[in-house]
Amino acid sequence: MRLIRKTSQTFLWISAVLMVVSTVALYFYVKNLLREEVEEELFSTMSRVEIALATNKMEFSLAPLVDVSEVTTIEAQILKDTIIYDPSQKEMEEFRELTAYKEINQKKYRISVRNLVIESEDILAAIVISYLIIIVSVFLILFYFNKARNKKLWMPFFKNLEAMKSFSLASNKPIPLVDSEILEFSELNTEIGILTDKVRGDYKNLKQFTEDVSHELQNPLAIIQAKIENIINGDTLNDNQFEHLTSIQKDIQRLAQMNKRLTILTKIENNQFAKLEKVTITDLIQETITNFLEISSSEIEFSKDQIIEVQMDRYLAEILCNNLMSNAIKHSPKEGKIVVVAKGNSLFVSNEGSTALENPEKLYSRFYRESDTNKSTGLGLAIVKRICDLYRFSIAYNFDENKHIFTINFN
Repeated sequence: MRLIRKTSQTFLWISAVLMVVSTVALYFYVKNLLREEVEEELFSTMSRVEIALATNKMEFSLAPLVDVSEVTTIEAQILKDTIIYDPSQKEMEEFRELTAYKEINQKKYRISVRNLVIESEDILAAIVISYLIIIVSVFLILFYFNKARNKKLWMPFFKNLEAMKSFSLASNKPIPLVDSEILEFSELNTEIGILTDKVRGDYKNLKQFTEDVSHELQNPLAIIQAKIENIINGDTLNDNQFEHLTSIQKDIQRLAQMNKRLTILTKIENNQFAKLEKVTITDLIQETITNFLEISSSEIEFSKDQIIEVQMDRYLAEILCNNLMSNAIKHSPKEGKIVVVAKGNSLFVSNEGSTALENPEKLYSRFYRESDTNKSTGLGLAIVKRICDLYRFSIAYNFDENKHIFTINFN
């Protein structure tokens, strides 16, 4: 949810609650005030009747407003609401009634005075409606002015946020931040500038270090490899020395491969593969299978129901296909069958296996190997996962019918 909408929503809720509470409070306050006025008038009328009776000036009743009658006992005063028929309106009307018992000139009287309260209710409704119209009008004006003001105040922040989305480590251009008169936004711009400069510097140093280490390792490894090959090809080795040198040679090859794959991983994580082009995955996997058939004894079966095309770096697409096939061949039994299926927008690669993996959640971790019997670098699937994450492909593993199945969805 956007910031402006969130703050506006909070303003709406608070205002709505205040409006409801204030309206209810006003209603009961005015209603009570009007009732007190009606009751005050009743007591005034009652006093006038008492004076009239005391001076023998009143000998009649005017029902239903005033009702005077003689009684034999004095009872408690009663103040209540009552309903009386109004012949002029031909309907029942609500009255407020005060009944008191008085002893005047040695006579006991029951005096009832009543006052119509319908007009008070009309006044109450008019006041509440007027209040609601005023408060809603004020609320709407404040809401739109507050929203416009907040939008103007936060505009530098939103523009800077959009500018930061285009930030690239590989670019030397500074982020085009918008200046603001707000102190906090100005300080934020300063910190962003310092932080991005530091990140770029660290990135360049790390990139240079990685490239230097990778480059410097290649030459010594190649020299060692060449010297070992010369020794192996000589005639002075016994069987034990030959086995040791062959083992060393394999370790050097593995080290060279690990160096290459770590470099690729670093470049992927640093977004150094920015080139996009249309790549036909089905054709590429077919080429990869053909290459592996020349050096592997495994049987590889490939089928497709449609062509899969994606936008990505072609070099990474080749690595993706190569690592998937290499992993399937390495973990298949000798002369085992590998099945590759392109269906819809998904690629399925399966190889035979006796048991499911013990820790499938660690499958894409660097240097993870299910067992030490396989001397792989443990980086192949890690690279596959990073490539999928880079282009938002989904990769999944499951074990079904004695087959390890990897599925990549290119949607």
